Amino acid sequence: MNHLASAYPAIPIDLFYSKKHHGLGRGELGFADSSDNIAFRTKRQSSRSSSKSHYCKNTLLLDRAGNPLFSINLDHTKTWKVFKLDDGQEKQLMFTAQKTRHTLTRTEFDVFLSAEISDGSSASFKMKGFPFQRSCTIYSEDSIVAQTSLMYKLHQIYVKRCKFRLTIYPGSIDHALFVALVIIFLDG
Repeated sequence: MNHLASAYPAIPIDLFYSKKHHGLGRGELGFADSSDNIAFRTKRQSSRSSSKSHYCKNTLLLDRAGNPLFSINLDHTKTWKVFKLDDGQEKQLMFTAQKTRHTLTRTEFDVFLSAEISDGSSASFKMKGFPFQRSCTIYSEDSIVAQTSLMYKLHQIYVKRCKFRLTIYPGSIDHALFVALVIIFLDG
């Protein structure tokens, strides 16, 4: 895949999504590691309009220390664009995501990494699933690279949708990229 893959362990990594973690501020969403420490958090930004850009939705993805990593934007053409941030400024387009299917039971996105965007190029990743059930699978070609699942408990009749797991499989690139993709999937 990518030279970053060797920096990550050869075992699946689980991150747990929560709105009500004790380390989150008001309006923030978080992804905690298995030790219950926030690894990533999101913060919504107000809509903005300038001569260069116009975004309908804008979300920041922050690391555990609160440093901005990515700006996740839905533009007026209904395309999600994710930019790497440097000193709070959008510096580099990392990837774009475009919804290709949306029905009551299925939502799908094609994801194009910025280095691979060209006319006629195939998607780098595909996301498929059902946002209401918090069910999303991310594919690279025919391989599953990450997926979400609700947190079930034995003898539980009603499964809460406010907490679910994101599993990132070995050999995957930057974990923040997959967190950004799940944020897009849930907002999409």
